[in-house]
Amino acid sequence: MAIEGSASEARESRIRLGMVGGGSGAFIGAVHRFAARLDDHYELVAGALSSSAEKAAQSARELGLDPSRSYGSFKEMAIREAKLKNGIEAVAIVTPNHVHYEAAKEFLKRGIHVICDKPLTSTLSDARKLKKLAEESGALFVLTHNYTGYPMVRQAREMIANGELGTIRLVQMEYPQDWLTEDIESGGQKQAAWRTDPTKSGAGGSTGDIGTHAYNLGCFVSGLDLAELSADLDSFVPGRRLDDNAHVMMRFKEKDGVAAKGMLWCSQVAPGHENGLKVRVYGTKGGIEWVQADPNYLWYTPFGEPKRLITRNGAGAGAAAARMSRVPSGHPEGYLEGFANIYSEAARAIHAKRNGTTLDPAVVYPTVDDGLKGMVFVDACVQSSKKNGAWVKV
Repeated sequence: MAIEGSASEARESRIRLGMVGGGSGAFIGAVHRFAARLDDHYELVAGALSSSAEKAAQSARELGLDPSRSYGSFKEMAIREAKLKNGIEAVAIVTPNHVHYEAAKEFLKRGIHVICDKPLTSTLSDARKLKKLAEESGALFVLTHNYTGYPMVRQAREMIANGELGTIRLVQMEYPQDWLTEDIESGGQKQAAWRTDPTKSGAGGSTGDIGTHAYNLGCFVSGLDLAELSADLDSFVPGRRLDDNAHVMMRFKEKDGVAAKGMLWCSQVAPGHENGLKVRVYGTKGGIEWVQADPNYLWYTPFGEPKRLITRNGAGAGAAAARMSRVPSGHPEGYLEGFANIYSEAARAIHAKRNGTTLDPAVVYPTVDDGLKGMVFVDACVQSSKKNGAWVKV
């Protein structure tokens, strides 16, 4: 199990981590901090935790940071930390989308590794510039598409790569939620306010916030690349400026002589759904289904045979799932552990970079390339919907 392998890794000096955003009351900032500490690879030593200097200082005090390493801006933090003998080696960027590009740029150009929340940026042009910067910097860029860190997602990916489903024909992705069913952004709900604001979120609403997760997961598991899509986006809540529901048809690039088809539904106005991420993949030999709400199980159906349930660390689970798992089968692992797996994969890559050693090829994490693909997906969805669902090549 991964926890056994990480014990020796943790004996290496912890990675000095900084954080941009994620101050008091920020949901995703706390998630990143939990994930970074779970396997003991990181130590949070610096932060520009809020755009408000007062709130940044207060948040730093609450987290026990050295006051001299609490900064009023990410640029100030990047400049000073790059000069310190024991300055940060990596930074977690956990701000609203529109800050990602400028913040990441300041750290990348100083050779500091970046771990960034998704989506990559708020605009496609910024995403392309960020990819170029990341490639030129020599620093690592990790995007926290955390669902790729779940053990049974790795199991599904391994099975498909090994040909157990045969040639892939169909990929079905969905991610419904209900929390934006009403106009809560007008009442000042912080998370809703920036996610429905195109100046902060970007051109995509539900497509950027959760559609990118479903899209990334479908491609990660299936190993397929998108060729073109047709999208129908809606803003059902009156006055809402970004989409809160999307239906997307997909055509994938040909692989093994077959151009697979896909469908994606994402919604934030679907009552009864809290966090309904699901992926199903069907090939010539069988199909798989994984549901995020029940993440320790993977349903596998060889064609013409009864459905089989593969459990995390149970009979039939492979090495790819095992290295992502910490506890024996029957003990649930979920959201925080999946998130932590991305941080631990990043730590292995950072340690290899630090030590000048070859990275284990089993280490997999989402990169700036995955982030750019997500932004291309959002842009294509918006273009297609404006053209009444016309097919758009990506």
